[in-house]
Amino acid sequence: MADFKQLAARELPQFDAYLKRELAKIQEPTLQKSMTYSVMAGGKRLRPLLLFAVLESTGQSIDETAFRAAGALELIHSYSLIHDDLPAMDNDDLRRGQPTNHKVFGEAEAILAGDGLLTLAFEWLATLNVTAEQRIELVRLLAQAAGANGMVAGQIEDIEGEHKTLTLAQLQQVHHLKTGCLIEVAVAMGAVLAQLGEVETTALRGFAQQFGLAFQIQDDILDVTSTTAEMGKAVHKDAAEQKNTFPILLGMSGAQEALHTTCQQAQQQLAQVTTFDRTLLNSFLDYFNE
Repeated sequence: MADFKQLAARELPQFDAYLKRELAKIQEPTLQKSMTYSVMAGGKRLRPLLLFAVLESTGQSIDETAFRAAGALELIHSYSLIHDDLPAMDNDDLRRGQPTNHKVFGEAEAILAGDGLLTLAFEWLATLNVTAEQRIELVRLLAQAAGANGMVAGQIEDIEGEHKTLTLAQLQQVHHLKTGCLIEVAVAMGAVLAQLGEVETTALRGFAQQFGLAFQIQDDILDVTSTTAEMGKAVHKDAAEQKNTFPILLGMSGAQEALHTTCQQAQQQLAQVTTFDRTLLNSFLDYFNE
């Protein structure tokens, strides 16, 4: 079975072409350009790849329905980055090695592009070629993960946590909501499309929770150890802005140990899946060894 790099090499060119083609259908020209600018600015596409990996692992085809569901995920992710970069939020000028959306199109236009991506995501899910029950469940899952009890709540807690010291449990909760929920829902949506049972879905969600936490720990580490050129965004901002991060709370060696432990816990969660081959999903943990 392929690993996640081989899956990406095979599926992402077609997936990106699908995104570009569908975004071209937006009729308002400024909105179309602004929304497309951020969605097509690059990125790892980890969330769509996780959805694809669930389908591949369970013998399902990665077809236009999969692209549309995964595309909805990527639209939500892109909207969140546009808004996160705004002056009222993280005030970033660089994202994925390019000027942030508001630097190119203006703040009002960037806000509206984010609004457009957020709502378009649910239009895509509502028009999926699956059963009505699956469509409703996919809409529910993504709305819950992205909304007031998920990613948006994490954004609020992250802002309110600035200039104060959080406990480790509080920091983990912030990042579970802000980053982890949208990673966890990727495998949950894949499970809906693959019609998996409760046991497999629960194990996959547990794996994705730990994967999301590991992703954030590594991001915090790279903010200290990497360069702007390598990351494609500003680095060394967390300490300057007195943000709570794993290296600041645990020290660099403690953060690296937490990353290792979290990856082990992700493997343990995935090991509970016994009805299909786990090799592909397990290979996603190699991301943290690069």
